[in-house]
Amino acid sequence: MFQSSRVLSSILKRNKSNVYNVINNIRGKTQPFHAFKEQEPIKPFFYGHRYLSFIKGHNASHMRNMSTVASVGMESKEGLKLLVVGGPRAQKMVGIWLFGSAAWVFSMVVLGGITRLTRSGLSMTDWKFTGSLPPLSDEDWLNEFEKYRQSPEYKRVNRGMSIEEFKFIYWMEYAHRMWGRALGIMFALPFSYFLRKGYITLRLGLQLSGLFALGAGQGLIGWWMVKSGLEEPPSEYVQPRVSPYRLAAHLTSAFAIYSGLLWTALSVVMPEPPAESVAWVQGAAKVKRLSLPVSLIVGITAISGAFVAGNDAGHAYNTFPKMGATWIPDDIFDMKPLIRNFFENTSTVQLDHRILATSTLASLGALWWFTRKVDIHPAIRSLIGSTVGMAGVQVTLGVSTLLSYVPVSLGSAHQAGALTLLTLMIMLNHTLRKPSLSLLKSLPQVAKTV
Repeated sequence: MFQSSRVLSSILKRNKSNVYNVINNIRGKTQPFHAFKEQEPIKPFFYGHRYLSFIKGHNASHMRNMSTVASVGMESKEGLKLLVVGGPRAQKMVGIWLFGSAAWVFSMVVLGGITRLTRSGLSMTDWKFTGSLPPLSDEDWLNEFEKYRQSPEYKRVNRGMSIEEFKFIYWMEYAHRMWGRALGIMFALPFSYFLRKGYITLRLGLQLSGLFALGAGQGLIGWWMVKSGLEEPPSEYVQPRVSPYRLAAHLTSAFAIYSGLLWTALSVVMPEPPAESVAWVQGAAKVKRLSLPVSLIVGITAISGAFVAGNDAGHAYNTFPKMGATWIPDDIFDMKPLIRNFFENTSTVQLDHRILATSTLASLGALWWFTRKVDIHPAIRSLIGSTVGMAGVQVTLGVSTLLSYVPVSLGSAHQAGALTLLTLMIMLNHTLRKPSLSLLKSLPQVAKTV
């Protein structure tokens, strides 16, 4: 960096007018050279903080300085390697596409939750990779309804259902499947376009190809899950439902795709973390050591919700804070082998989820408490506060859902809340990344105060 400054200074002394013309072309301004010298240095072409625009007030002055790199073509050996080439417009286009894809996956998760809560997931008894048209005539509807009437769910749960009631659950499941296929098209077409334009680097291309493959596999996982609910239950007293293990695999895969898309989108628009001083970088490193285990607890808690749903454990005890008349039910270790209790025993599954949810709230509160005096960027501090607030909202939603016997509205809101909390944790960890060596060398020891 210092070498580059000496070279630029030497060029300026030799030929001021030529450099002045070049700089004017870059800045799109016409002004005297002496006026240019008195101004601040040229600012980088893109600000990575825009995704944190919800942070207001006193943070705004700090956020304006969260810049990335000044030029794609002027990277040193220690410089930052961007995921997107082609300038700020290309970065913006790719970023919007990736954020849009992540939002689509978010909506898929919520729609999947509604499909499960309305017991619509087993209404379609077959599956085609390429998809199929819905029933268009009365005869088609009667054929589909006849297939459903042969399923265990109809025989044991929905016997006597009218064809109009069947149409509702069929459309719910059909919408969920088609929404997923539409996501594949929406992802693949822009991906092909950006590849052809040369905007996407090899590293980003490999990452996105992996996410696309995982998304294609998600359809197979979904059918593998549904198929388990179409099989006859082992006992005549057991209601047919999908395997909780397969449901957890389906939800975990969706969370993985969403997390990958969101992290990649953030990396495209914010190649460098917010860092204005060495002290703030050191503070971020301290916070990161705490945020990683907390993120693990958040993730495990979210996945445990799949076992609650898969075992219908939300209906086991609809009281809080006690489970019925006791704190710990007597039947939590009734299953053999013992490990099955944690994944199949409805009492244990609900108790586990309660403990994990409480641990999530407590660990996020501890993260806020232990970092309140650490010297960190205001954006990081605001994100920590947001995660604590969202954790409180999520616990409130969970308790309300439980006490209300799991209505569709609160149940789907609770699932969306889990993904929102995961989103904030991803944003926090992304903001806590270590800056590149070139940026680190250019930072002052202490940030300027405003």
